[in-house]
Amino acid sequence: MNRPTLLQVVDRAPTVPIYPWALIRPFELADGAAFVLRPIRPDDEPRLVELFHRLSQRTVYQRFFRAYAQLPEGWYQRFANVDYHTRLALVAEEQKAGEQVLRAVARYEPGDTPGTTEIAIVVEDAWQGRGVGSLLLDALLAAAETRGQRRFKADVLADNRPMLRVLSRLAEVRRRELDHGVLTIEFERRPIAGAASG
Repeated sequence: MNRPTLLQVVDRAPTVPIYPWALIRPFELADGAAFVLRPIRPDDEPRLVELFHRLSQRTVYQRFFRAYAQLPEGWYQRFANVDYHTRLALVAEEQKAGEQVLRAVARYEPGDTPGTTEIAIVVEDAWQGRGVGSLLLDALLAAAETRGQRRFKADVLADNRPMLRVLSRLAEVRRRELDHGVLTIEFERRPIAGAASG
């Protein structure tokens, strides 16, 4: 019976993603609200559950295109576990009474179209329209660029004007297609003034 060589054993060992500490940074909104922007961690799973349950039905529908009362089993675990390269999520975290509270999440992962990376973002209702989404999404796109991804895709409901406004600031649109009320936008990043890249 042939035993595997050491090299074969090492090749089969699961790789543990290296947490990208360099992407952590504080940021402050124009109204003085302070956040920490950081990559998601596996232990954020319960905080993702809490965030979801604070979202309005409108925000849930705009993010998932369906009015979920709760997300399917296993989704939170998948959302909280990324490889920080082909799949990355950044969170906007507020310190409240000594606890870490997630107020927004932006993520990317490989899209259906070869060479295109799909992005998605959700911001808690009370923090929408205050600049959290723009800062978080720009940081995500900048991080994606440093990992070799430059062409992005977002599916957005045609009546989701806040998200479309954010994209109009951040995106150099290469293709736009409307199908049954959903806009598919393929774009490259347009850096916003004053935004730190990661």
